[in-house]
Amino acid sequence: MIEIKKEIGVPKYKQIISSIEIAILSGALRKGDQLPSINKIKAENKLSRDTVLAAFNELKNRGIIQSVVGKGYYVSSENINVQQKVFLLFDELNSFKEDLYNSFLENLDKNIQVDIFFHHFNETIFNKLIHDNLGEYNYYIIMPANLKKTSTSIQLLPKDKVYILDQIHDDLLEYPAIYQNFEKAIFNNLTQVSELIKKYDKLIFLFTDDKQPKPMLKGFKMFCEKEDISFEILNKIKDEPLQKRELYIIPDDKDLLRIIKKMKSEGLTLTKDIGVISFNDTLLKEIVEGGITTISTDFNEMGIRLAEMILNKEQSQIENPSKLIIRNSI
Repeated sequence: MIEIKKEIGVPKYKQIISSIEIAILSGALRKGDQLPSINKIKAENKLSRDTVLAAFNELKNRGIIQSVVGKGYYVSSENINVQQKVFLLFDELNSFKEDLYNSFLENLDKNIQVDIFFHHFNETIFNKLIHDNLGEYNYYIIMPANLKKTSTSIQLLPKDKVYILDQIHDDLLEYPAIYQNFEKAIFNNLTQVSELIKKYDKLIFLFTDDKQPKPMLKGFKMFCEKEDISFEILNKIKDEPLQKRELYIIPDDKDLLRIIKKMKSEGLTLTKDIGVISFNDTLLKEIVEGGITTISTDFNEMGIRLAEMILNKEQSQIENPSKLIIRNSI
């Protein structure tokens, strides 16, 4: 099965890969079949163990073979066109992250396979997903969200294969990243509409520690203190009636819908009675209640830029800018 030719200018580990690919294409090897052992290939072809292992590791990274502890290597995919595999770990899936994901896929080469996972803001799931996929991928794109000490697991991965997405914590500054500056985004964009905001008596920030970026809260407080605006920070919507002349800053889309529902049930009118600024623009926010004002980054651009970084093996940190979209809600 493995054919090694001398003096043809092709590295021996590449010849091992080619032999296995040919065997798969011809049907001699099918998904689930076991490969000859490393020691057998080494002995029959007078190769070093490292040469055989290099070939197996490349095929493993491409998802063509997999290793089973104590048993050996098996064919896991017959798609030999896959040249690279990317591990993509999101916190959760929503409409704007779907835009990011689709944009990322559209701008990658067709022979790159992307497997997407979700940790749902759970530290145990986060660590398990990384540990279970060590050595299985060419690149690891990781969205740490608000999880603490993610570097403990991330540092187990080859440093040149890791990219951090969306939030970049102090213990992850050594890694390339494309990220949002949440503190600057909320401070600068609220400042743009400070005169509109001042027609309200109070700002209420619906902020949850487990999901929302903490720099966002810092930027909000900085703005309110600078402009001498009364504010309150809540982790959930109060049961009592909404007060007129209050402006709600709402990062979570479910909270946005709850506020609108509550406003309607109490006979209040958006802008006239209460104001709303949301985060992360969507098609729905363009339409509902005549349009919701948003602070948003360009998730399509983030996906495009992330794909460029992977294709060019770019080792840099890039801030994805945000912008304010003013609509009917303030």
